[in-house]
Amino acid sequence: MWGRAAWRRCPRGRRRGREALLALLALLALAGLGSVLRERRGAKAAEPGPLRTPRPGRRDPVLPRPPVPDDALGARGEAVRLQLQGEELRLQEESVRLHQINIYLSDRISLHRRLPERWNPLCKEKKYDYDHLPTTSVIIAFYNEAWSTLLRTVYSVLETSPDILLEEVILVDDYSDREHLKERLANELSSLPKVRLIRANKREGLVRARLLGASAAKGEVLTFLDCHCECHEGWLEPLLQRSPTMAGGLFAVSKKYFEYLGSYDTGMEVWGGENLEFSFRIWQCGGTLETHPCSHVGHVFPKQAPYSRNKALANCVRAAEVWMDEFKELYYHRNPHARLEPFGDVTERKQLRAKLQCKDFRWFLENVYPELHVPEDRPGFFGMLQNKGLKDYCFDYNPPNENQIMGHQVLLYLCHGMGQNQFFEYTSQKEIRYNTHQPEACIAVEAGTDILTMHLCQDTVPENQKFILQEDGSLFHTQSNKCVQAERKPFSDSFVPLLRDCTDSEHQKWLFKEHMG
Repeated sequence: MWGRAAWRRCPRGRRRGREALLALLALLALAGLGSVLRERRGAKAAEPGPLRTPRPGRRDPVLPRPPVPDDALGARGEAVRLQLQGEELRLQEESVRLHQINIYLSDRISLHRRLPERWNPLCKEKKYDYDHLPTTSVIIAFYNEAWSTLLRTVYSVLETSPDILLEEVILVDDYSDREHLKERLANELSSLPKVRLIRANKREGLVRARLLGASAAKGEVLTFLDCHCECHEGWLEPLLQRSPTMAGGLFAVSKKYFEYLGSYDTGMEVWGGENLEFSFRIWQCGGTLETHPCSHVGHVFPKQAPYSRNKALANCVRAAEVWMDEFKELYYHRNPHARLEPFGDVTERKQLRAKLQCKDFRWFLENVYPELHVPEDRPGFFGMLQNKGLKDYCFDYNPPNENQIMGHQVLLYLCHGMGQNQFFEYTSQKEIRYNTHQPEACIAVEAGTDILTMHLCQDTVPENQKFILQEDGSLFHTQSNKCVQAERKPFSDSFVPLLRDCTDSEHQKWLFKEHMG
C-alpha cells in the first residue's frame, strides 16, 4: 500500500522500475466493477430512475451484434498467437512499439466478438427492474488510441447495454493527432445511435478530458470506461441496480453525487493518481466502494503508457497532501523524491474536505482497511540497510514482476537513496519488512540454506523470519544462530548478504539510513 498498488496509476521513476504509488488497496477487485454507495449524511443518494413506459425490445441492446463465426480469430475471447515472419512480423513488432499493445493482432479480431461468461452462474438468476433503473451516460476519453481497441470498446457498449438504460455514449478526444482519429472516426461514429464525439481544443489529460464528458452528459449516472475495454453481456445492470458505481479506470457514479463530492481534482495533470484520490475521498466523506462480481469488463493493459506520464507522481503527492494526514510521511519515507515534487496549490481541495466534514485517514485505516500492516517507521529502523564494510552497498530487492514478489534472493547493490527496492523496515516484531509492494514480504532464511529470500509476512512471525539488530550493528538470525554478512558472489562482481558464523567483521555490521550521505 505504501509504495505500489494493484491499480498502477503512479509510475516508478528509477533505474529498474516504475515510479512509486502512494497506494490504494486491493479493495477494487479485478473481477468486476465497484460500486460507489453513500451513507445518510450529505447529498441525497441517487434515487431510482422514474418509471418509464415499457416498449417492446427496449431491454434489448442498443445495437444487435452481427454474427461472428465460432472459428474466427479470437472468437469468444480465445487466446491467439500468430506465427509470423518477414514483413508481417515487422509490422506486428511496430504496432507493439507504437501502442504497447499488439494492435496488428487486434486489427484481425472482430470488433463484434462475443466474450465467454466468466461470472458466477448465480448472476444469471438475478432479476432487474429495468423500468425503474436510472439511465447512464458512458464516457470514454481517449488520446491517440488504436482504431480497433477504441471501436471494439464502443461497439461492446452498444451491443451489451439495454437500450432502456443507455442514455448515450460520449467519446472525448483529448487532442489526438493520429490521422485515423479525425475524419475517419467522425464518419464511423456518425452512423451509430446514441454516440457523441467531443473534441478538446488542447491536450487536457485523462482527468479533465473525463470532466468534459461529464459536463455534457445527460444520463442520471456517469459510467467511465477506459478506451481499450470490452463489455460482457450483463455488465451494466448490476451497476445500476443499487446506487451508482465506481472502480479505478472503469467506474460509474451518480452525476449529482460526483458533483457533490467535488468531481475530479482539476489540479491533477494527464493521468495517474486520480483514482486513489477519488477513492480516499469517497470513503472518508461518507461513501463506500463495493465490487460487483456480476459486472465484467475486459481491459487491455499496455506494457507501458504510449504517452507521457511524468505528472503522475505530482498527482499522487496531491492525494497524499489532502487526504493522508500524518500518514503521508510513510509514503514520503519510501519515495523521498516525491517530497521534492511540485504539486501545485491544494487549498481548495482541503477546503472541500472541511466542507464535506470528511473523516481522517486514521479512520480509513482502522475501519476500511484494518488488515493492512501500518508501518512503524521507528527512527533508526527504516530506510536503506547499508553495510559498514562495503559502505556503498545496501540491501536491494527487485522481483521480476509484481505478480512474483515472493521467493527471490535479496541482493546488495550500490545505495541510491531513492527508496523503493532499497527500502526496508525493521519492526518491533523482529521482522525485516519490504513493504513497498502488496502483499508485503519479509526476509526469511529457508532451512538448510544461508540465503536471504523473501517470504509472505505472517501475523505470527515464523522463526525463520526473526532477526535481532544488535547494538553493534550485527544482524543476528535467531533460528540459525548466525549473522548476516556481505560477500562477493563466487565468479561474479556482485555482492549478496548471506548467513555466516558471527564475528567482529565490519562486513557483518549494518546501519539503517533514511538519506544518502
